[in-house]
Amino acid sequence: MYTQMSDGIDGNPNAADEREGAFNARLDRAVKIESPDWMPEAYRKTLLRQISQHAHSEIVGMLPEGNWITRAPSLQRKAILLAKVQDEAGHGLYLYSAAETLGTPRDEMVAALHSGKAKYSSIFNYPTLAWADVGAIGWLVDGAAIINQIPITRCSYGPYARAMVRICKEESFHQRQGFDIMWTLAHGTPEQHAMAQDALDRWWWPAVMMFGPPDSESVHNEQSLRWKIKLFTNDELRQKFVDQVVPQSERLGLKIPDPDLRWNEATQHYEIGQVDWDEFYRVIRGDGPCNRERLQARIDAWDEGTWVRDAAAEYARKHAARSVA
Repeated sequence: MYTQMSDGIDGNPNAADEREGAFNARLDRAVKIESPDWMPEAYRKTLLRQISQHAHSEIVGMLPEGNWITRAPSLQRKAILLAKVQDEAGHGLYLYSAAETLGTPRDEMVAALHSGKAKYSSIFNYPTLAWADVGAIGWLVDGAAIINQIPITRCSYGPYARAMVRICKEESFHQRQGFDIMWTLAHGTPEQHAMAQDALDRWWWPAVMMFGPPDSESVHNEQSLRWKIKLFTNDELRQKFVDQVVPQSERLGLKIPDPDLRWNEATQHYEIGQVDWDEFYRVIRGDGPCNRERLQARIDAWDEGTWVRDAAAEYARKHAARSVA
């Protein structure tokens, strides 16, 4: 549970300032904050919001690809996709566990998701219409996730940073799996190449939006950077993604669906066209192509799993009783 350590300064009228100063000094020295340590309430709430939303994204993110496990084009593809979806479930469990160290039970976090109070990544509210979409998700979505998540392995909160180490290693395999699917399709028949291009056309802009709103509109960027929960801004991470993916698309023989895309020799970066932020905010507010479907699927799974949770709790109670006896 979350506690606030006194560090021997209870009763001191300047205790709050001293605690805050000691907390900031630890951040400056890059010393990890751990769950028993004193932390500002706003820091705890920001972490809980980010980590729980990250966990929700991993769990909801199983749905678009899980839809294709039985329809993958070969037994090998089925086995690889099944393993990937299983990894995502594990990522959600790691992250819920990290969030619980901040004092909020998992059931409360899940309830917040089901009520619509808590959010998850907007990218998972788009449909997977073809097998190529599974490749696009692995290449683009997991590729974006790696860029976003590798810095978190160095964030200020220890349980979150440590959870991300294994997650990032597994995400790198997911990105390679997606790229392999896209490579196979892009170098296959004309129909397969067209399928790969269509998937890129539909997933490119949602993937660009994954990093969140532009820095000028981001509510949390500045404070999260100060607390070292984030190490880069949304726009900085988005630029890394664009610079990485454009050469990869050229290698695949696919075209980024942006007529304004160009290389800036002066900045040594690619520049993209105008992002449709209205679409981003519509999806965040719950008006995306699959928002209702995704959320209802999670609610149904939770309700249908009640007997499993009850049975596990009863087994744990009986096992504990026998241990005492």
